[in-house]
Amino acid sequence: MAVTKDTSEFRYLPAQAAALNIAIPEARRIRLDLPDGRALSALRFGDGDPRVTLLHGAGLNAHTWDTVVLRLGQPALVIDLAGHGDSSWRTDLDYSPASLAADVATAMAEWTRTPQVLIGHSLGGLTAANVAARHPQLVRALVLVDIVPGLDTDAAPAVLRDFYQVTDFATRDEAVDRAQSFGMGGTREETERGVFFNTRVRDDGRVEWKHHFAQIIGHAFDALNAANAASAPGADPWDDLLAVTAPITLVRGTHGFLQDADVAEFTHRLPGAQMLTVDAGHNVQETAPASLADLASEILTHPSR
Repeated sequence: MAVTKDTSEFRYLPAQAAALNIAIPEARRIRLDLPDGRALSALRFGDGDPRVTLLHGAGLNAHTWDTVVLRLGQPALVIDLAGHGDSSWRTDLDYSPASLAADVATAMAEWTRTPQVLIGHSLGGLTAANVAARHPQLVRALVLVDIVPGLDTDAAPAVLRDFYQVTDFATRDEAVDRAQSFGMGGTREETERGVFFNTRVRDDGRVEWKHHFAQIIGHAFDALNAANAASAPGADPWDDLLAVTAPITLVRGTHGFLQDADVAEFTHRLPGAQMLTVDAGHNVQETAPASLADLASEILTHPSR
């Protein structure tokens, strides 16, 4: 008898929920058509209006938050940033936080009814800061995950350029093999899950990475820096964060990208902000999801935070 393999994007939720001994939440994909012809895609979890909105980092997608959302047990909106997941790529290659934030703010205005606990990881954190600064009515509290303004990313493109020398494959197994050869993704099962969510099958049958960064990684960071410089010559990269009126929490992974100097600058610039350090890598949402779920629950429980 032939066995049908579940190819739905929610295929992993039952096992994840069972491992946590919790019920499987309602989950669906939603889409918003933007005025310029692009589309923004997102996931809605749970019944009722979202209370928490989550933004992923560069090269990731909304499903990086699945375990956090399961543990949180609250209605949540999880957005695929432009150029990632099922959201449209930008022809101008402008993936600066300001451009990404414009899409996110439009989506939050459409899909949420109350100010959100807005949680952003890495590039998503800088995007979230921009949203919170410019649209304070949308944000109840801001959580940055292993990112601060001005973080040095110069070392990142070297490894990524090598990894993305190959951007399409005959099968997803080939993509998993390549990711594992670069030390990405943890166990093979974890890598298979990540590759499943981060690839798509083209009309010609080849498998390719969903996110646009795979195609433009050679100059993606240069483009980001150039866009920031062009949009705000001489601006302080901390301006967005300093303009946020909502409570701010920085979550640092002990094995993440932040250095002591970055944290010192954060506490100097924002002495009233909260700090949380957890035993995790840069992708805290994947290596220590309980810490972020607990933090979001605490913020939701204590309105003054």
